[in-house]
Amino acid sequence: MHGDAHHDASAEFHAFFERHHAELSRLASMLIGEPDAGADLAADALVAVWHRWDRVRDADHPLAYARGVVANMARTRIRAAVRERRRVNLFWSNRPEVVEAADVASALDVRRALARLPFRKRACVVLRHALDLSEKDTALALGISVGTVKSQTSKGMAELQKLLGARAAGELAGGRTR
Repeated sequence: MHGDAHHDASAEFHAFFERHHAELSRLASMLIGEPDAGADLAADALVAVWHRWDRVRDADHPLAYARGVVANMARTRIRAAVRERRRVNLFWSNRPEVVEAADVASALDVRRALARLPFRKRACVVLRHALDLSEKDTALALGISVGTVKSQTSKGMAELQKLLGARAAGELAGGRTR
């Protein structure tokens, strides 16, 4: 009987994986700004979900839990990258060479503009506009209130408008103003 229960859980998880891996990879890619690394991060998140599958599968919103795991892992990866960049910048700042300012034209790229947003704003904008999740589903995925989703999405879109211009930010939102 125990073997059958394990087989059932394994089959359920496999179906969950097949159904949601692509979306979770896209979410991860957009959150960390590295398309190639998104699939790896999503796979790592799904391994974490598998380890808790007995609890996750009985939850009201297993996909929201998985999105939250992806968001948390993305946050951890971003923090590690920021720490590494600081170490590299500290090393190079001790050298007499002067580094030129960042290329202003590169700010027009949506991925780079998203990367400039604080994590919560970026996560809300990506979940709401790139993945077209409702405010409620976004709140569930991030473990925050619907009101916070509304305010962070609004503030994030306003910052993107400043970085990209109103037309480009509107294209990101797909013309929606919700």
